[in-house]
Parts: sequence; structure tokens; C-alpha cells
Amino acid sequence: MTETTQHRTPDSRPTGGLSAQYQPGEVEQRRYENWVSQGYFTADPASDKPPFSIVIPPPNVTGSLHVGHALDHTIQDTLSRLKRMQGFEVLWLPGMDHAGIATQNVVERQLAAQQLSRHDLGREKFVEKVWEWKAQSGGAILGQMRRLGDSVDWSRERFTMDEGLSRAVQTIFKRLYEDELIYRANRIINWCPRCLTALSDIEVEHTDDEGELVSIRYGEGENAIVVATTRAETMLGDTAVAVHPDDERYKHLIGTEVELPLTGRRIPIVADEHVDPSFGTGAVKVTPAHDPNDFEIGQRHDLPSITMMDERAVVTVHGPFEGLDRYEARPAIVAALREEGRIVAEKRPYVHSVGHCSRCKTTVEPRLSLQWFVNTGPLAKAAGDAVRDGRVSIEPAELSKRYFAWVDNMHDWCISRQLWWGHRIPVWYGPDGEVVCVGPDEEPPAGFTQDEDVLDTWFSSALWPFSTMGWPERTPELEKFYPTSVLVTGYDILFFWVARMMMFGLYAMDDVQPFNVVNLHGMVRDGHGKKMSKSFGNVVDPLDWIERYGADATRFTLARGANPGSDVPISEEWCQGSRNFCNKLWNATRFALMNGATVEGELPPAEELSAIDKWILSRLQHVIGEVDEYFATYEYAKVCDTLYHFAWDDVCDWYLELSKPVLAGSEAANSQRVLGHVLDQLLRLLHPVIPFVTEELWVALTGGETVVKAQWPAIDKELIDDAAEEELAALQKVVTEVRRFRSDQGLKPSQRVSAALTGLGNVGIDTHEPLIRSLARLDAPGDGFTATATLAVSGAITVDLDTRGTIDVAAERARLEKDRTAAEKEAAQCRAKLGNESFIGKAPEQVVTKIKDRLATAEADLTRIAAALEALPTA
Repeated sequence: MTETTQHRTPDSRPTGGLSAQYQPGEVEQRRYENWVSQGYFTADPASDKPPFSIVIPPPNVTGSLHVGHALDHTIQDTLSRLKRMQGFEVLWLPGMDHAGIATQNVVERQLAAQQLSRHDLGREKFVEKVWEWKAQSGGAILGQMRRLGDSVDWSRERFTMDEGLSRAVQTIFKRLYEDELIYRANRIINWCPRCLTALSDIEVEHTDDEGELVSIRYGEGENAIVVATTRAETMLGDTAVAVHPDDERYKHLIGTEVELPLTGRRIPIVADEHVDPSFGTGAVKVTPAHDPNDFEIGQRHDLPSITMMDERAVVTVHGPFEGLDRYEARPAIVAALREEGRIVAEKRPYVHSVGHCSRCKTTVEPRLSLQWFVNTGPLAKAAGDAVRDGRVSIEPAELSKRYFAWVDNMHDWCISRQLWWGHRIPVWYGPDGEVVCVGPDEEPPAGFTQDEDVLDTWFSSALWPFSTMGWPERTPELEKFYPTSVLVTGYDILFFWVARMMMFGLYAMDDVQPFNVVNLHGMVRDGHGKKMSKSFGNVVDPLDWIERYGADATRFTLARGANPGSDVPISEEWCQGSRNFCNKLWNATRFALMNGATVEGELPPAEELSAIDKWILSRLQHVIGEVDEYFATYEYAKVCDTLYHFAWDDVCDWYLELSKPVLAGSEAANSQRVLGHVLDQLLRLLHPVIPFVTEELWVALTGGETVVKAQWPAIDKELIDDAAEEELAALQKVVTEVRRFRSDQGLKPSQRVSAALTGLGNVGIDTHEPLIRSLARLDAPGDGFTATATLAVSGAITVDLDTRGTIDVAAERARLEKDRTAAEKEAAQCRAKLGNESFIGKAPEQVVTKIKDRLATAEADLTRIAAALEALPTA
């Protein structure tokens, strides 16, 4: 083979069918369809391989692939591909959430365009309409997942409203109901006056809004008491004023009554320890039907609850304000109070946190409502215990504190929603007030009527790790793959989804946790560490990046920024760099194939290898060990960084350059085999993160079926050669120092300079002098050689250079002075930022690290420039 390839022209050398340039669009769809059709991602529960399983956090059926999904899926796919190569039977289970409110809103908007409402169709026809929408338009994200390269088992795709998951929902509801862990009661809940439904905490987004704070005087004279509120309209529902029992200012008023302005009603003044006497006036109005804290006060003091507005936030209390919307009633009531002289103080604008419906952005109203709740006490305790006793580990461990803060203080969970799309609550009411919970294999009694509400979407998704595998049946999938190995998700839903899966998984699966590890990643931010927002204009569409730069470049950019639990900064410039990295791999593999690289046969014995070949093989072993270690601790950024620098620096910039003379000669066979082995192993190591380009290159290089099924590299300690690494490090040091000098002096890369090299034998690299001269563009000193510059390299190596006629000294000095000024300015700016405590306290960790790196670079530049100026000839 080597004999024939040596005499071919570059254009005629074999390239394994690789085109001159990498075109992701020509590779990705073809490769993905082949993977799926060959069943590489299909899990076998009967396999004797050790199991590894992940369930995908189900995206909404209404959703499309956003950058947060892209990060989440990249990490999950990386782990799944890694474990397949490591010999595990891998199940990565895909699916979608029915997204109750979001989906109903989509279909209702379509009906509204036809001047229709869901009530015009009726419940049954409306639900049929939603299923039609799902079949025609829902689930676009599934196709987008394919474009990203998700290696999910499509044969097991699930939907939270499919028959099997609906059966699971009914089953667990009935069990919880019979165990008195589900109940119905009048409680304060989050209410959306536009969507006309209760909301879970995660469906409420809080923002700092401008409003007004008004202080109102209740009563007269010595018995008067002042309260402050941002929602003046709710005073119509006040049933008490509360003060702290130890507040000396109001002790004489406790137990008395005061007249509620504008209503003529008299309400009591009660003492309650919930009141903070240092906040405001130390007195609070109590509106039990419209505030969660007031509701609790009302319960403690047996206060009536007056609902003063309806489900659309319209005032219902009889009087002059009846029929007004809340935002109409507020200024009208303040004006009426002002006219009576009841307004003591007004502050506007007053910025305070206000909850909004995450779907329609309407301001949420706390509202007393008859709803279904989960008694979370015993369930939350079990969820906390599972982490405390080590059955479940949270990575990174420091985020466990957030988890405990939630599960140890969890309120009962409102699970009913006033929607038509979703799992309908399986409770039926009889004509005489009977209540029956109906299981999946039971029929409701004749003449009974089913509850109108549906369950919170998070109720069904809390069952996801086991319902998707066939629970309540004991399926082979459950036996093999439950508990799942890792849950990968953002830290933002640690409370709302992770904790709920823990509660329901431990309850339903006989105290067996739903996953062994919770791997939490941060939010994706722009390159400056700023939150992505449409208003900021910095939102990244991953599909756009995939289209322009390829899926691998998009994935590598996201993974390279993913440190455990930290937010992930990305920029288009970094994605371009990732594309360049893929191109570098492509070109390196083509070069290798054109120069006879092979994977055939065993590696030559060490005694037959050059120091260069032994060095790259030794470096490879260290890299394999580092990558394994970083994967074990979920440090994807370090995995990517390690492989990037090994591939770009060690393999491409050094090994290929050092090997070119050998590969072009007659003794190329050993280096051809080593080069083939190194690229084979490197492509395997990179495959979990960048699957498409590595598949194309690995198949071309090895002739194998697919890298998906290739064995994960293992360290061969016999290939670790410290002496070779030391020898090559010394060689690299000389070449790097000369190249840096040439760059600092403004010499063109192609421009050759005469030089004398002394001391190479001191570090055992004298045999590499021809290579050093070739790489550093140095000619041997000839007649008339005069050393005008001297470089002292570590290890008693000296490089004397004759730079006469190659450098315009005056121009070069001016250039270096200009560079020094710029470096001093950069260093000063970085020091100023790092010395600003406010900046350090608020900036994301990645941004601070980036500033520190910039300062280190600037300081290194100053040292380098000073040395370059010193080295310039004096004449």
C-alpha cells in the first residue's frame, strides 16, 4: 500500500470518498436516517448488557427547538452515545407533553379567527379539534430533534395523553385519593383571568412592575389605623385588620372593630404573629379570599372570606364599583377614598414584584377557589430523604441546597385546571352528593357526573420516568431500565418537575427513586453573560446555526460552554470556531488518507517507533484518561476543551507537521499505522459530542460499519512514554520560541532566516535539528553570518539569528510600541473591572473568568513585547 501511494499526485491519492470540503448538509440527514433505519438507537430490554437509561424532559407539543432544548439534548445525546460505545444497553426515551394551557390557547386562537369559541363547539368536539391540530401541526420539535442528531429510541416515543400514560394517570390518582393524599378544598390559588384557570407556580412569571402604594386610614380619631396596599380594589373584600400581638402601638385596639371605608361594614382588629411590625405601619388589611397570607390569617381567626371579584377579575360586590374591571376599579376606589380624606399617603411609581400568566402575560390574581390538591407532606419528605441518604445524587452537589429548600417547605400542590384539554379528573358526583373516584378499569355509577376540571400538566409529567415504560404494568422495560440512570435538565425546573417526579416515583415504585443522578445545567446566555431575550435582540435560534454551520458545530459550541450547574455563554463567533474545528478534522483525515494512514494490523512495537510516534501515542493515553474523568463528573466543557486542544494542537499542528517528512519517505509504514490509530481513537472520543462529522470520517478511515457501535477507547499504559513526551516538549519549546520571535519581529511565515542552534544535545534533541529548522524556517549559518539577535531557550539551548536585511528596525519598533500601548490599555481596563466589587458581585462566573483571562493575556503580551523590543538590533 505504501509503495503505491508514494508515487501518486495529491489529487489522485485515496481520500476514502471524502470531498475536498466538509458540507454538513450533505452528511447529516443521510447519516441520521441510516442510524435510525439500522436500529442503532433501539433498546433491547432482553440484552445482557448493563443498562443505561435517560428519559427526555418532554417538550411541549406546541414547542419548537430553542437554544435551551439544544443544550439539554446535546448533553443527553452525548451521554447516550458515550454509554453505547462503553458497552451499555442504552434507552434514551423520547416523547412530548400535551401542554394543557398552551395547546388549548393555540386551538382557541384558531377558532377565534373563525369567530368561534370552544363553547360553540362543546367539550367533546373541541377536544377532537385539539387532537386534529396535534396530528397536523403538533410535534414539530420531533423533526428538529433529528436535525440535532438525537439518538433516541423512536420506537418508544410517548405522549402524555396517549392511552398508556392516561391509564397511569388514572391509576396513581385513585391510589393517592384512597390514601388521602389527594383532596378537594377551598384554597387560595394562582388564577389567570384571561385563561380562566388555576395555574401552578411554574406557570407564573414574576416581573418588577410599576404600580402605586396607597396608605388608607380605617376608622376615626384614636381608634384609626392606617394600612398600605398596592391593590386598593381588594379592600372591598377586607374582613379584618391584623397587627402583631406585641406591637405596643396597637395593643389597645386588638379585639375592637373599625369601620371599613366605602362599605359601612365593621371589621375586627386581630393580633397575628405573621404581621411584621417593622414593615410599613405595622398594620395589614386582611382579605382572605384574595391573598394567600391573608387566607391563613383568616383561618386562624375564623374570619369570613368575601370574594369581591369574579373569575374575569370584575368587581362583584354590590355598590358603585360593581361591574368594573379590577384596573378600572382601582383608580375609582382611590379617588373615592381621597374624596373622603382617607388617603394618608400615595407613592407612585412603586416598583414591586407582580405575577403574570406565562402563556398570555395577564396579571395573575390570588383567588379563593374550590380545587383539587395533593397533600405533599409525606411525599416531599420521601423525596428529600432519597437525596439525603444517597440514593439520588444531585450534580453539582451544591445545588442540593436549593432542592432541600423546596422539598422541606413544600405547600400542597393545586392539581386541577379549568381547561378542556388534558387528563380529566377521574372523580364522579352522584345526585345526592356522593363522590366516587373511578380507576382505569372501572365504570362510573349510572347517573353520576364527572368533574369538569383537568389535571395540571405537571401531574402527568411527574410520572414520566415510569409511565413511559409501561407502568402500572410490570414491563420488561421497567425491569431493565428503571430506575433511570441520569436525569439531565436545567436547574430552573429543579423544584417544579424534578421534585414532583421524585415524589411520585418513590410513591408508585415501592420507594425506588426515578433516577440515580440529577445532572443540572444552567441557562444559555449570550457571549457577554447576558440573559437571552427578544427585547435584547440576542436570542439564538439553534436551527439557524444548524443550517449555516452544521449540527456538530452547534452542539460543540453548547457543550464547550457547559460547566456543571453554571449558565452557558455562547456566541456566533464561537459557533464559527466550532465549524472551523470540524473542518480541521476533515482536512486532517483527508491528509492522513492521502498519505497512507491505516488501521490495519497491530501497532508496531515501541522499539520500532520514532520519538514523535511514541509521543503522540503517549499524549493520546493521557487524553483518554482526562476525558473519562471529566465525563464521570459531568464536566462537558472540559471534555470538549481537552479534545479540542489535543486534536488541533497536538495532532494537527504538531504531529502532522512533524510526520510530513516521514510520510513522504520510504520508511512511512510505522507512522502511517500510528496516524491511523490516533485518528481512529480521536474520532471515537469526539463522536458523542459531534456525531455526524466523526461518523463520516471514521467510516472513511476505518471502513467500519459505524462509529456508533465502535468500542470506547481505553488507556493502554504501555504506550505512556514520559521520555518521549519530555523530548518532544523540548523540541516544541525551541520551535515555539523561534516562531514567537519571528512573529514579534514581523517576519513573514515563509521568510527564511539564518540561525545557529547550540545546546540541542543538552536535552537530547540534536537529532531533530533538521525538523526544527524546517518548522521554524531557519537556514544553516553561511559565510558572513552575524548574530544580531539571540534567544535563550530553557535547557541551555541558544538560538543566534542573523536578521540583517529581514527587519525594518524603525518600523518594527514603532509597531511594537503601538502594541504595547494597546496591551497596557487592555490590562488597565481589566484591572478596573476586577477591582470593582459591584461588578464582581453581579457578573456571571464565566464573565469574570473571561476578564481574568483577558488580563492574563494582556500581561503576557506586555512581557513578550518588552522582550521583543530588547531583542531588536540597535542598527
